[in-house]
Amino acid sequence: MERPASCRVSVTRAPFTFIPVVHGGGGLPDSDLQAEQWLLLTKSLPAVRFLSRFLTFCTMREVGFHFSHEGVNPVSTLKWLQSITVVDASLEVNLVTESPSSSDLPLWQSFDYPTDIFLPGSKFGRNKVTGLIHQSISKKSLIDPGLGSYSIELEETKGIVLKRRNPLVVYWHWASSKTSSLSLIPILNSILDLDPRTKGLINTTYVDNNQEEYYTYTSPNESSPTFVSLDISGLIKLNVWSQANQSWQIIYTQPADPCTPAATCGPFTVCNGIAQPFCDCMMNFSQKSPLDWEFNDRTGGCIRSTPLHCNTSSNNKNITSSTDMFHSIAQVTLPYNPQSIDFANTQSECEEACLSSCSCTAYSYNSSRCSVWHGELLSVNLNDGIDNTSEDVLYLRLAAKDLLPSLRKNKRKPNVGVVTAASIFGFGLLMLMVLLLIWRNKFKWCGSPLYDNQGSAGGIIAFRYTELVHATKNFSEKLGGGGFGSVYKGVLSDLKTTIAVKKLDGAQQGEKKFRAEVSSIGLIQHINLVKLIGFCCEGDHRLLVYEHILNGSLDGHLFKKSNNADAAVLNWNSRYQITLGVARGLSYLHQSCHECIIHCDVKPENILVDTSFVPKVADFGLAAFVGRDFSRILTTFRGTAGYLAPEWLTGVAITPKVDVYGFGMVLLEVLSGRRNSPEIYNTSSSGSYRVEYFSVQAISKLHGGDVKSLVDPRLHGDFNLEEAERVCKVAGWCIQDNEFDRPTMGEVVRVLEGLQEIDVPPMPRLLAAITAQPGAAT
Repeated sequence: MERPASCRVSVTRAPFTFIPVVHGGGGLPDSDLQAEQWLLLTKSLPAVRFLSRFLTFCTMREVGFHFSHEGVNPVSTLKWLQSITVVDASLEVNLVTESPSSSDLPLWQSFDYPTDIFLPGSKFGRNKVTGLIHQSISKKSLIDPGLGSYSIELEETKGIVLKRRNPLVVYWHWASSKTSSLSLIPILNSILDLDPRTKGLINTTYVDNNQEEYYTYTSPNESSPTFVSLDISGLIKLNVWSQANQSWQIIYTQPADPCTPAATCGPFTVCNGIAQPFCDCMMNFSQKSPLDWEFNDRTGGCIRSTPLHCNTSSNNKNITSSTDMFHSIAQVTLPYNPQSIDFANTQSECEEACLSSCSCTAYSYNSSRCSVWHGELLSVNLNDGIDNTSEDVLYLRLAAKDLLPSLRKNKRKPNVGVVTAASIFGFGLLMLMVLLLIWRNKFKWCGSPLYDNQGSAGGIIAFRYTELVHATKNFSEKLGGGGFGSVYKGVLSDLKTTIAVKKLDGAQQGEKKFRAEVSSIGLIQHINLVKLIGFCCEGDHRLLVYEHILNGSLDGHLFKKSNNADAAVLNWNSRYQITLGVARGLSYLHQSCHECIIHCDVKPENILVDTSFVPKVADFGLAAFVGRDFSRILTTFRGTAGYLAPEWLTGVAITPKVDVYGFGMVLLEVLSGRRNSPEIYNTSSSGSYRVEYFSVQAISKLHGGDVKSLVDPRLHGDFNLEEAERVCKVAGWCIQDNEFDRPTMGEVVRVLEGLQEIDVPPMPRLLAAITAQPGAAT
């Protein structure tokens, strides 16, 4: 590439902070900017300092610099490029290197190589022609601008991706398709406008053409400067300048849980997302560098206070001895990169397997599964009762002398009362074991025959994996799939009972927790909920066995594509009864179960109908099986974004009202017979797009008193107008932005039954804002 002949500085606003211009090695065509380059803005000295071989001129009122090359006539190439008047010490810099022949074709510019700061106007994406990817890397600490642990970039298949650089782990991504990108940008803009703190601050744009694909944003409000940063701990943050406080305020963070970034606290730590600070060392470990922690660099994590005792025999290097012991850490997510030990069938054998290796630092035993870890323990997160509900126990290896004092302290001399109590307890335990053996024989736990008529008495059958492979003919007939896993058709050994087998993706529980969740779901009996027959929890396999509903899912009946005018169309009475049945099923899950069950994925694909068109809600309760990962499934929009409530974008706590929102979208689809997902239209040859939402049209028609035009035209007017208006009103209230404005599913049931009247709902502000944005994506 040709050596650059000149450079230009463009200046706008960004008060009183350090703004990096380019990281070291930032893709310059020559080696002139090899050191970390920084723009320094301070209230006391508004000067620009480029720490490089540039000749820099810094005064109180103007900023500029010269650029020159060795071996070139300095008189002809030394060029004064720009003199800028600095207003209130508020700057924003884009450094550009120009070709001597054309000022329109820069050879290099700093916005192509973003640091941890995204300024308004900078591009975040990829160049399709050159292959350049705009990767941003966090800084190392508050005082060290070197390359940190986290990066963000735009990938062709996954969209925006957040990664830990070493070890390489993708821990968050957003908008995995072009459709998602186009539809979610206006949603994000509108959500920001709903919050008074962020209203009008920034406007995001997505651009996709033949040359490049990128995200960018502008900051229309000059009185409130903003910038987006990739935090040291791997979080994306929106920062705004507060004139009142004369400081930067963080007003939006994604991911919302600070423990989501991989290994954010470093090795041998526990992350607690609801505590402050959220990182802490494990027992008998201390911060490796307290100074680094003070400046938010926790990559070093924690180190042992006492070395482990582990000796290898000089005669046989494979034989080790150790007096080390283990400390249990309950209710945590297990560390990154476990190693399975197949030969360990008990907890004692699992513990011995860990002690036999000097490099083993922890183990976990859950039912029949033994996992061990060697070296550093990363990404151990405490159960916070919200996103992370893990019940796993990690056994941390410690030096015996760290644990023995506490063990001696707990020792007490036995007395008669203790001995008597222990005897009574032992006898009670023996009787309990006898009763459990009788109960186990009755209900056939793991290893039972494939089918047992005892299941009809209300018991949940435990299937062996090989039996389900046989029943489904090696999972050959797929019925469908979704965010939780795929469903396959099968037949039990009696050759009469047809089943639907769901293979769960991402199930995290061990056998004990899995059985507990299955037992809870198995107790739920309702005519509008799919019945659970049994399960399998063999090894790593987690499967659920349901009754098979012959008539398929609702989407297959609503969205039939056929040119045959006589093709069967779901009549109005069936549609209305389906909506009422689904509402009753969801109301039962929310209000009538022992514990409230949030479905989290209400859509036509998860509503089955039998031969009499009685609806049955499927996939309820499955969010508990995938735990923390399910929030990632939804917030990264791998499912259908059209059914997701705004809460999924903002990262707030999830309530049953997310199901109400999804049900509202389903109501509009039942009413119209068409998908409610956004329609994307190419409006010009320049690559501009227009996004339309049917829900906006529906509420507008309702306000205009023209509900009749919304009803599926394939019904040819054969429907109850009063019921149609009722459905449209309920849907409008269900999809309100604020969850407190939405009804409960119990209230929805009463309205659909005609027992309660409701007013015409207002247009949801989020949808209205999206509709008002011309050219939502370009």
